[in-house]
Amino acid sequence: MISRVSLQRRVSPWLLGLKMTTVETGLLGEHLAVKHLREQGRRVLFRNYRGLHRGEVDIVARHGQVLTFVEVKTRRSAAFGRPADAVTQEKQLLIQRGALDWLRLLGNPKIATRFDIVEVVLVDGELPRVSVMENAFTFADSSMAGR
Repeated sequence: MISRVSLQRRVSPWLLGLKMTTVETGLLGEHLAVKHLREQGRRVLFRNYRGLHRGEVDIVARHGQVLTFVEVKTRRSAAFGRPADAVTQEKQLLIQRGALDWLRLLGNPKIATRFDIVEVVLVDGELPRVSVMENAFTFADSSMAGR
């Protein structure tokens, strides 16, 4: 059912034919994030990557010559602040671990990397709002950045 929802349609549980759980809301947000990133010309390489060292990345994509590691945060309301506010330092470390594992799989290439956050807000009866925060955070320390 998720494929029926686009960025041009208003969000409503009846449109989806169900009352969305938190997990379903997150899946819909990731679907809309991928669609948005592709519309921006990014090449999505992998979704929901789980690294060997407890790392996790929602989306791995190419944006020109830059390899991006993207965290998607979806909310059903703006009442609790911006979705990106939920990307804590602990969550950033998990994403960084996943990114390092991904880079190790590639043989640790010296390519440009970036951490982005895609915010998706799904308010009942409104069009989905999707925005990208490029360079939302960096590697925790310089030794990680140099790989």
